Amino acid sequence: MSEQAPEIRKGLVGVVVDRTAVSKVNAESNSLLYRGYPVEELAARCSTEEVAHLLWHGELPTPDQLAALTEAERALRPLDDAVRAAVDAVPVTAHPMDVLRTAVSVIGARDVSTGADREANLARALRLFAQLPAVVAYDQRRRRGLDLVPPRDDLDHASNFLHMTFGEVPDPVVVDTFRISLVLYAEHSFNASTFTARVITSTLSDLYSAVTGAVGALKGPLHGGANEAVMHVFEQIGDASRAGEWLDAALGAKQKVMGFGHRVYRHGDSRVPTMKAALDRLVEHYGRPDIAAMYTALEEGMRERKGIAPNLDFPSGPAYHLMGFDTATFTPIFAAARVVGWTAHVMEQLADNALIRPLSSYVGEPERHLPA
Repeated sequence: MSEQAPEIRKGLVGVVVDRTAVSKVNAESNSLLYRGYPVEELAARCSTEEVAHLLWHGELPTPDQLAALTEAERALRPLDDAVRAAVDAVPVTAHPMDVLRTAVSVIGARDVSTGADREANLARALRLFAQLPAVVAYDQRRRRGLDLVPPRDDLDHASNFLHMTFGEVPDPVVVDTFRISLVLYAEHSFNASTFTARVITSTLSDLYSAVTGAVGALKGPLHGGANEAVMHVFEQIGDASRAGEWLDAALGAKQKVMGFGHRVYRHGDSRVPTMKAALDRLVEHYGRPDIAAMYTALEEGMRERKGIAPNLDFPSGPAYHLMGFDTATFTPIFAAARVVGWTAHVMEQLADNALIRPLSSYVGEPERHLPA
């Protein structure tokens, strides 16, 4: 009797590999929950520091806890000279995600702490949360021939990120849109980069190695790189009046239109309405109806032709563009936000660890032997 062929789920579609208390896509309400809270509520009312505490500890901080986290994070913001030198050593022809991956490795290599318990990993998570914005900001500036802008300890996380990038704190509507985007990008269950971090952690490797691997996974255009691709599409089309023609050509060539569809959501990405409303405020602030027209033309065109709704990358790409970020910087911003979720999952994996080692179905040559 022949052995029954195993069921193969390409891309692990539909496979539940573990339990998590960090986040959940609630199918009933089509909402993303961070530790039980709908993310749209957190984006409306919470700072990035509060959301970091929630994801790491399971509860929103008390005033005293928030003050302690804020003080510790602000003290960690300045880049070590060696980290800055490592950034400078990466050629500007390399993608900014290569810079970020390198910086995480150097930050980790220079951390002399040796503990492997939760408190030690919380300290490492906070260090990355504090310093990755400085890496992203400095890398954009050096590519423009500008000097590093040191962090300020009187600004919140989102405002300081923008200050280090542009040398000033922009209008409150810009800061608030940026804060919203960081909250929306902070966590999303077992996505490709988070799962990568958990696989690395399951070998009992260190948190910095797990985050380095996650950065590598996020670089891919089918994951984090999609927000960059959205802006390239806007630029390629040029004018909303040409969106339909472009879509017909792209879909006719079976080209994937980035920024649309999602592996998990079946009724549209629940984060999009919040980010789209923030984008609309930016469009009004900057007087850029052309961006709104392009967004609408592509959104309606994809719905009519394919019945597919946009994901978070679709409104976040043009929002970052309007703020003044270079397109290649979009995915590093995503990483600087998602490091909170990655590190929350690293600590959760370690709390009840099992080596992640799936099986495969061999389809090569049957057993054979070298001739005598």
